[in-house]
Amino acid sequence: MNIKFRLSLQFMLIVGGLLLFFTLLVYYFSFTTNRDRFRNNLLNRAKNTVSLLVDVKEVDSTLLKKIHQSTFYWTDEEIVITDTNLRTIYSNNVKELNYNVLQSNITRGDKLFFSINGKDGVCYRHKYNNNTYYSYVLAYDSIRKLYLRELVQVLFWSVIFSLWLSVLLSYLFSRKAIQPISEIIDSVKEINSSSLSRRLDEGQRKDEIEKLAITFNEMLANLEVAFRNQQEFVSNASHELKTPVSVMIAESDYFLQGNHSESEFREYLNQMIGDLKVFGIHLNSLLDLAQMNSGNSIMKSFVRLDEVLYDAVHDVKNMYQNRKIVTRVDFPENEDDLIVLANPGLLQIAFKNIIDNACKFSGEDVVAELQPIDDRLCITVTDKGIGIPASEIQSIFNPFNRASNVKFKSGYGIGLSLVSKIMEIHDADIQVVSHENTGTQFNITFKKVNCSEDIPSTGGN
Repeated sequence: MNIKFRLSLQFMLIVGGLLLFFTLLVYYFSFTTNRDRFRNNLLNRAKNTVSLLVDVKEVDSTLLKKIHQSTFYWTDEEIVITDTNLRTIYSNNVKELNYNVLQSNITRGDKLFFSINGKDGVCYRHKYNNNTYYSYVLAYDSIRKLYLRELVQVLFWSVIFSLWLSVLLSYLFSRKAIQPISEIIDSVKEINSSSLSRRLDEGQRKDEIEKLAITFNEMLANLEVAFRNQQEFVSNASHELKTPVSVMIAESDYFLQGNHSESEFREYLNQMIGDLKVFGIHLNSLLDLAQMNSGNSIMKSFVRLDEVLYDAVHDVKNMYQNRKIVTRVDFPENEDDLIVLANPGLLQIAFKNIIDNACKFSGEDVVAELQPIDDRLCITVTDKGIGIPASEIQSIFNPFNRASNVKFKSGYGIGLSLVSKIMEIHDADIQVVSHENTGTQFNITFKKVNCSEDIPSTGGN
């Protein structure tokens, strides 16, 4: 059973219960009102009868009986008047009011109401000249019975009609209430891994269904970030690890094709171990970056920026054996001024990507400089290559984006987006100055740190 029919059934049961409750309430109050009215009439009848017989000397029992026989009040009316000892001094049409009934229903106050076999009765105590008399009147209220029978019929058909109407209205109401959920279901069916950017309509963001849409949109946003981070990690890992793996495989194949001495094998293995250590550093750094994207923290340490820069230049020189990469460091009097709080593996990846791009798109020398300026450390990487079109400088850090004038060069548009992310992690400012066919200059600025401070860990953005 779907929600729509469950809501209709629940609504019908609630309405049915309320209708039954109010029906019983109406019947009860109608019954008690008519019964009390009839009993008051019986009480008045008992008072009038005993007053005529006892208080009025001109009226005796014979005359009173003639009056009663000539007048009609209620169906099967019975009247008995007794003295203090319950001796009957007057009676009319007696059927139920025998001595035992009179004795069991005698009042200790002024009046007492009772019922016998569907009849309502009253016992009224009357005092006159220091004598006490009891007047009993018993009768059947046929008008009340007829009224209650008609009332039951009216209430029964009213309840049936109301239940039918509640079923119809509850179905229409539940259908209207469930419609937003149905629309959400239809929208969700159209969302898959390739369309995570789609969002549900949040309406006015007030009721529970709209809040459900908001929550689902937040979940979609988190999933989209997770998928994007996964894609970025795969792209970054492919970009950073493909070249060293290919180099190691090529070197190993070449080395195995010839005959080499033990010392050459040792030298090769030492070189391979060094390459694997660098490979491990890069791999760990990329894993750290992936953890940061998922909301986990990245560990940082105090590192000398010049050493990281030298390591990056060394790695790029191994890829471009015939290229000249000039490294210039303006050493301060206090070498601690070259220390920054950073993840060395990630910084090395960023520097290497920038220098690698400079070598890739320039046939001349590449210059990498490090200068302390006031409370900052500035790294500048300059080339005299093809440059970047002015209209495309703002978008070079977007993933998979490549300048229009580098289509002839291999690449995936991943490196600079990774650089931008790493600089963002380290709270470093990166700026690009470029002119087509003249060259490009990357300016990266870091804040100096106090080495006595505690080393914090940095979480994802």
